[in-house]
Amino acid sequence: MKPAFPFTTRRLMMGGLLTLLAACAGTPATTTPNQADDIARVETYLNTSHGLQANFVQTWPDGGKGQGIMHYDPGRLRLDYATPGSMKLVAADGHLLFVDHRRESVTRMSLGRQPLGLLLDQPVHLSGQISVTAVQHGQNSLQVSLGRRDSESQGILTLGFADIGGKLSLLVIEMTDVERQHIRLDLTDTTVSGQAWPDTMFTLSSSN
Repeated sequence: MKPAFPFTTRRLMMGGLLTLLAACAGTPATTTPNQADDIARVETYLNTSHGLQANFVQTWPDGGKGQGIMHYDPGRLRLDYATPGSMKLVAADGHLLFVDHRRESVTRMSLGRQPLGLLLDQPVHLSGQISVTAVQHGQNSLQVSLGRRDSESQGILTLGFADIGGKLSLLVIEMTDVERQHIRLDLTDTTVSGQAWPDTMFTLSSSN
């Protein structure tokens, strides 16, 4: 039985809110001064959002849905699924663990060539090895698309934010893999406490 996440296993597609993002590929766009400021704001957000929590909705290609709670600290991510059954994903220290308690299956892999790894570099630097391929503004929204400069063909990560009164709030995480398969998380009720989650929450162990 195949596990449900991420790229080298069963393909997912995330959905739930308005279509805020489109996957962006190709060469990095030339940034304007305003875009450079936006990139710096996103970098700061990712590096300082200790204790981030949000509800997420996930939609499979066959129309099935899953949902649960996401926890994030800079460099670390955890998804706990309430539906369609008890599952968890933990990504930290350059590796990913996916546990499907329903099927008693465990999947482990490196984040080195996965788009999700772009979110979990610590600290995040949106320059150098990471290429910003697009910056787009909407009304009260901001999105940035990222790839690895030396291997953009390995995938693109797009992040969507509410941008209200100059304050960012993460709404969407969308990943496009080497086969152009899209994986999307739509987030609601995103909060940031400023206090880091316990280290035990991000242990790469199937028992926690």
